[in-house]
Amino acid sequence: MNNQTLFIYESKSLFDIFTEIEDNINFKVIYLTKKEISKINLKDYKDYLILSLKDLKLSNSIMIKDFPIKFPKLLEIINIEFLKKNFNEQSNITIGKYNININSREMFLLNEKLKLTEKEINMIIYLLQSKKPIKVNELQEKVWGYKSKLETHTVETHIHRLRKKIKEKFFDENLIVSKKNGYEISEKK
Repeated sequence: MNNQTLFIYESKSLFDIFTEIEDNINFKVIYLTKKEISKINLKDYKDYLILSLKDLKLSNSIMIKDFPIKFPKLLEIINIEFLKKNFNEQSNITIGKYNININSREMFLLNEKLKLTEKEINMIIYLLQSKKPIKVNELQEKVWGYKSKLETHTVETHIHRLRKKIKEKFFDENLIVSKKNGYEISEKK
């Protein structure tokens, strides 16, 4: 089931149109008045947009100013906005005090940023998703795609370089820690 919600702000006729076709759209529609918008807790809605005919200056709001508009075009605008919002949310990861943008491959702490490689991003994501320390051979297989019994220090070298970059930029030696049974991220979400 889709958990997307479209709030229609102060346009009862637009709300009525969406209500008529609600079986054919992939989001829930809720009508909001000026009085209700200040009372509603939008944090209760994971994935939402607010459709309005005026500029609300709120995040996640879409203003439709080009009327008349064909309904398929309006649906297209709404669906594109949901897609953009989801794409942006999925490309950012928070690890403790750090933010990582997967698309730009950058790690941020306040106003400082550190450029990361694709392998570094993949390694951080893999370590972050694990609930236990990850052994070198598992990282080698899952992040690098190596399934060899040969001795290689690729993983250790990359982790060493990544730790050094983080230490030099953010003065943090403890983001990726080494345990006796593998590596892990010390500051989970």
